[in-house]
Amino acid sequence: MNQDREHSSYEVSVDPAVEPMPEPILDPITDPVVEPSLEPIIDSVTDLAEKIPEAILHLRQSVQAGLPWYQALLESVSLWTLPREVFQSRSYQYLIQGEALDWLLLAERLLTEIEGAAPVEDKEALIFSGKLPEAVTPELFKEWIGGTKHRAYLNYWYGVVVEEALQLAVEEHIRKQHRARCYPDSEDLIEEAFTHLYGANRDILLEEFRTATQIPTSQHLTLTNLKEFTYWLSKRRFHMWDPARVASDTRRGIHRLELLEQAEEPALEHA
Repeated sequence: MNQDREHSSYEVSVDPAVEPMPEPILDPITDPVVEPSLEPIIDSVTDLAEKIPEAILHLRQSVQAGLPWYQALLESVSLWTLPREVFQSRSYQYLIQGEALDWLLLAERLLTEIEGAAPVEDKEALIFSGKLPEAVTPELFKEWIGGTKHRAYLNYWYGVVVEEALQLAVEEHIRKQHRARCYPDSEDLIEEAFTHLYGANRDILLEEFRTATQIPTSQHLTLTNLKEFTYWLSKRRFHMWDPARVASDTRRGIHRLELLEQAEEPALEHA
């Protein structure tokens, strides 16, 4: 992928307070408890805005030249540099806490630039289930989005996707224990799950999160805020417990996620 393509004008809304995209943390597969790096890979917000056309132009030109839409899309992800933007009156937050890339949200945004290039079934499978065509192997995925974006993708996968699955797994286990003891079901069991994982109930954790991220208690939490909260919780868990427990809990979350994906596949086949 040529990083020296000519830029052209491209209208975007850039928040003056946007921080440059930093280098993400190391691969959680080999070191899930690594402190995040805050070294910027872009010097200024102006640089970020100027580089956006490269990703969009590459996407359009590659598709027009006959490159498979999914390869063009992933290569454009590698060229994308804006942490967030407002496009067609919608706010997109691609980078969570400066470290974790919500690549599916970015993919959804990029697909608006090549309407009709991807079959409807493939587009829906990607946006709603995170499924790429079978031709995209894990090795090609990593190669096409690049090492930096791949690390940021892994941060999101472990810190948000797997963390949500882990919360579900612990909650289900606690409910099962209560049923075995003939205790009544209760929504308080969710709080018990949070206490088990993070050392405090959800209300206390939300208050700490709001303080840490300077979100007023009067402000309604958006979907992006909730993703940030989950990522914040994952980092709290990494630092709270010993590495053996962190690894064990993470494997538990991955296992629960695999079960969810297996349950989803038959539904897709008969859709």
